[in-house]
Amino acid sequence: MPKPSTPARPSLSVYLDRLFTAGMHLLSVYLVPIGVALVSILALASWNSHYVARGDVVLPLRVLAERGPALSPEEALRQLAHRHAVERYDTHLSEAPLWFALRPQVQGEEPQVIEFPSRHAIDIRCWDGASGQALGFASHEASNGALSPAKAGFVLRPQAMPADVVCRARFTGPARVSAVQWPAAEMTLSVQQFHRKSGLLDGGMIVLSLFILITALINRQLLYLQFAVWLILNLRVGAISAGWDIQWLGQELPQAWLAPSRAVTTALYGIATMALYFKLFGEELARSRVAVPLRVAQGLCLCLLPMALLLPFSIYLPAMWVLVAPGLALMTIGLFGIMRNAQARVAMWFAASFAVTFMSTLAEVISAAVGLREMLGVVNSVTAALASSLLAALAVAEQMRLETQKRIAVQAELEHAYEAMPVGLFTLDLYGSFLSANPALCRMLDCTLPGSASASASGFESGPQADRSRILWQQFFDDQSWFHLREQVHLQTNIEMELASRDGERRFLVRATLAHGRIEGVLEDITEKTKATEQLRFMANNDPLTKVFNRRGIEKTFEGAAASLASGKPLSVAYIDLDRFKLINDLFGHAAGDEVLKQVCERMAMMLAGGQQIGRVGGDEFVIVMPDTAIPLASLICSGIVERIGGTPYRVGDKAFHVRGSVGLIEVSHGMPMKDAISTADRACREAKESSDGLVVYERNARAFHEREAELNLVAKLQGPQATEGLFLEMQPIMSLKNPHDSLNFEVLLRMRGPDGSVLPAGPLIGAAEKCGRAGVIDRWVLSSTLAWIAENVQKLPHTRFVCMNLSGASLNDERFVQDTLEILARHVHVTSRLCMEITESVALHDLDNTRRFIDQVRNFGVKVALDDFGAGYTSFSYLKELPADVLKIDGNFIVNINAHPANVAIVEAIVNLAVNLGMKTIAEWAEDAATVQTLAEIGVDYVQGWAVSRSLAPERMLEAPSSASFIQDEQLLEMLPTLGAGGALDLRGFMRMG
Repeated sequence: MPKPSTPARPSLSVYLDRLFTAGMHLLSVYLVPIGVALVSILALASWNSHYVARGDVVLPLRVLAERGPALSPEEALRQLAHRHAVERYDTHLSEAPLWFALRPQVQGEEPQVIEFPSRHAIDIRCWDGASGQALGFASHEASNGALSPAKAGFVLRPQAMPADVVCRARFTGPARVSAVQWPAAEMTLSVQQFHRKSGLLDGGMIVLSLFILITALINRQLLYLQFAVWLILNLRVGAISAGWDIQWLGQELPQAWLAPSRAVTTALYGIATMALYFKLFGEELARSRVAVPLRVAQGLCLCLLPMALLLPFSIYLPAMWVLVAPGLALMTIGLFGIMRNAQARVAMWFAASFAVTFMSTLAEVISAAVGLREMLGVVNSVTAALASSLLAALAVAEQMRLETQKRIAVQAELEHAYEAMPVGLFTLDLYGSFLSANPALCRMLDCTLPGSASASASGFESGPQADRSRILWQQFFDDQSWFHLREQVHLQTNIEMELASRDGERRFLVRATLAHGRIEGVLEDITEKTKATEQLRFMANNDPLTKVFNRRGIEKTFEGAAASLASGKPLSVAYIDLDRFKLINDLFGHAAGDEVLKQVCERMAMMLAGGQQIGRVGGDEFVIVMPDTAIPLASLICSGIVERIGGTPYRVGDKAFHVRGSVGLIEVSHGMPMKDAISTADRACREAKESSDGLVVYERNARAFHEREAELNLVAKLQGPQATEGLFLEMQPIMSLKNPHDSLNFEVLLRMRGPDGSVLPAGPLIGAAEKCGRAGVIDRWVLSSTLAWIAENVQKLPHTRFVCMNLSGASLNDERFVQDTLEILARHVHVTSRLCMEITESVALHDLDNTRRFIDQVRNFGVKVALDDFGAGYTSFSYLKELPADVLKIDGNFIVNINAHPANVAIVEAIVNLAVNLGMKTIAEWAEDAATVQTLAEIGVDYVQGWAVSRSLAPERMLEAPSSASFIQDEQLLEMLPTLGAGGALDLRGFMRMG
C-alpha cells in the first residue's frame, strides 16, 4: 500500500486571503451595525428634531349643543354668551351639531391660524362673531373660504384674524372638541410632522407585514399569515388612535367611509386578535382555569362584526367596549400565566407583543370610559403598535432560528430516508450520466458500484475518478427512452413514463422533473403490476371463456366504427343466436357447452377479416361489428357464418353436437346508438329463426327501423309529463246469447290520436309502455276515465250489466298501481259494480298469490273479474279453481273460423262446460260472422263479442241504444236473434246480480 503524502504548508497568499476575509466579516457583521446603532441613539438623545413645532396655544371655548331647530349664527352667539368657557369639550358619543365660540389671541405681526384637531369631526362652518360674515366651510371631501382639512381635523386660515369666531360642527364617535391657535409657519411644520409620523408608521408596519406574509408563503405556515393580517389591523387601530386613519397608502378615505371603517376595523382587529391568541396558545389555555370564559369571550367577539355593520357608530362603540373589556382582561390573565409557565422563547416574545397591545388597548378603553385622556399621552395604540411590532419581529427571528435547526435535523432524516427508500431515487445530468443514486436503484438495475465505501453508499463516485467510471442511463435502457425523457422534462414540470429494460424482460415506471439543470427522478419496477394490469384490462373488455370481446369491449368497438359513418363509410352489425344450445348444457353439462362455445367463436372468426370483431353479449348470443363493410358483403359473410356454425358437428371428447345459428343483420345509419342497433338486429335474428336459411337482413330505411324509431318516440312520450295526451276510448258491444235485447254490455278499448289527427293502433303504445315500465300510467288513466264516464252517464245506461276493461300484466305487479286502483275505486264506489276487469290468463298464473290478492281487493268494491285469452296460455285446471274469477273470456284464436276446425269446437265446448261447473260465465271474442255466433250459441257460450255484432264505437253511441243487439248490421244475424233468445239459458244477470 503506498504511503500517504505529507500535506503542503499554506502559502503566504493563502494567509493574506484568510486575513482579508476575516476583516471583511468583522466589519460588515459587527462594526457597521454597532456603529449605526450608536449614532442612532446619539441622534435621538441630543440632536435637534427637524419637525418639532412650537407656539401652539389652546383657546377657551364656549360650547352649545343644538338639540332643537337649527340656530342662526346670531341666535347661537346670544345663547353662547351665557356659557362658561372650557378648554376641551367631550361629546360623549352625541351626534347633535355643536356651536362654539372662541376669541383668538393677539400674537404679534406673524400670521395666525386656528386648528380644530378632533379626528371625529365630520364638517365645520365658521363666521366672524362681530360682523356675522361667513369665514368658510370644510369637510374631508370639500372646502371653501378660509377653512380646509388639516391633519385629522380642520384649520381656519383667515386673511385677517377676527376678534371673535363662532363655528358650527358635526361629530361622530367619542369626540373631544378643542381649538388650538398656531403661528402659520409652525402649523405647516406640525402638518408635516403629522404626515411624516403617519407615513413612518404605515411604511414600517406594512413592510413588516409584507415580510411576515412572504415568510408565511415561503414556509407555508398559517400562523405567519394570521400574524401579518393582525399587524395590518394593528396599524389601522394605531392610526385611529392618532387620527391618521383618514388615509390609507397616501390616499384619502371618503368622509362617508370613516365611521364605518373605524367600526369594522376595531371589530376585525378584535376577531383577528382572538384568533391569533388561540392559534398561539390554544393548547396551553385548554389546561388553564380561564379556558371556558375565554371560549365565551371568543364567541362574543364574533358578534362585533355584525354589530359594526348594522349599528350606528354611537351605539356600536360603547357596546364594543362592554364586550371587549372583559375579553381583554381574561386574555391578559391567561397571557401572564403562559409567560410564567412557558419555556419557549418564541412564545414569550409573542406573549410580550400581545401584552403591550392588550395593555395599551385596555388603557384606551378605560380612559375613554372615565375621561382620563392624559393616560393616552403615555400609552396609546401608536406606541403599542411600534412596540408590539418590534417584539413580533424578535419572535419571528427566534422562530426562524428554530426552523433552521429543525431544517438541519430534517435534512439528516431525509438523507437517511434516501438511503433506506425501497424505490429507486436518482439524479442525472443532461447527458444521461448518473450523478447520484440510492442503493435501491442499484439493486433494481443490478449494477456494479465502482470505488470506495462512500460510493457504495450513494451508488456512484464523484470527482475525477467518476469521469473514468461513470454509469450512463443508456446502459440499462434504450437510447430512445433517454431522448424522450430529456425532451419531456423540458416541456413539462413533472413527467411520468413507462419504459422497458434493454432485454425487454422488465418494465419500469419513471417519474422525473427538471430541477437546477439536473433531472431528479424516481424509478419503480412495475413488471408484475404491468402483467396484472394487462390481464385486468383484457378481462374488462373480453369474455374469459371464449376470449372474444364482452359487451363492454364490443360497445367500444362499435363506438369507434360508428365514428366513420359521418365520412360515408358503411357499418353493419350482426346478431347471432345459437339454436338448441341450451339442450347441450342441460343434457351434457356446462363443460361441454363451454367447449362448443369456444369452437363456435373459432369458426365465426375464420369468416371475419380486417377490423370485424365478435362480442359475446349473452350465454349463447353474439354480436359482430363489421366496420367499412357494405350490406351485400356483410350478407355473404353472415351466410358463411350460418353455414360454418351448422355445417359440421362439434366434437367434445367422444361426443358430437349439432348446433344451428340464426343471424339478424342490419345496416347501421349515422347517429344510431348501439342499444338501438343491437335491439333491431336482435329483432331480425328472431325473424331469422323462422326462416329457412337462418338469416334476415334489414337494409337501411327498412320498416323495422321506422317501427323502432316510433317505439322510442312512444317511450319518450310516456316518460314525459304528457304521457296520456292524445289517448281516447272506444267501446265494443258484447251481446248476450241468451237474451240479446235485454242488456247493453261492452268492452272499453284504448285508442290514440296522432299529431296529424289520425287514429293510431294502441298495440305499439301498450308494448312501449310495458317495456319502459309505464304501463301503470296507461291503465290508471283508462280506469279513471272509464269509471268517470260511467258515473257521468249512469242514468242513461239502465241496461248495462258490466263494462269490461283490460289490465296489463306489468300493472298487476306494480304495487303503486294497485294502491292507486283501490283509491280510484273508492272514489267511484257507486258504479264499481258495473266494472269487469280482464286479467290475461298467463299473467294471472305467473304469480298466483299476487293475482288472488288483487282479485280479492277489487271484488270488495263489487268489481267483477274475467280471465282474458283463456286457453291461449299455460292453462292449468288445478290453478283455475283457486282463482275467484267471474268470467272466462275464450281466446279469439279458437273462435275465428271455428266451423272449419272441429277441434276448436270441442275445445270451446270443454271450456264452456268447465265454466258452468265452476260457476263462471263465458265470453267469446273475435266472432266475425253469423255462422260463428250460431255455433257459439249452440255450444252454450253466454256472451259474444266481435265484428259480427259491431266494431268499436265512440262512447256517445252507447248512450243511444237500448241493447248490444241494436248495433248489429249483419242480416243473417238479425234473422237469427229470435232463435237465440229461445234458448232459455240463464242470463249473466242472475249470476252477477246486476239488475
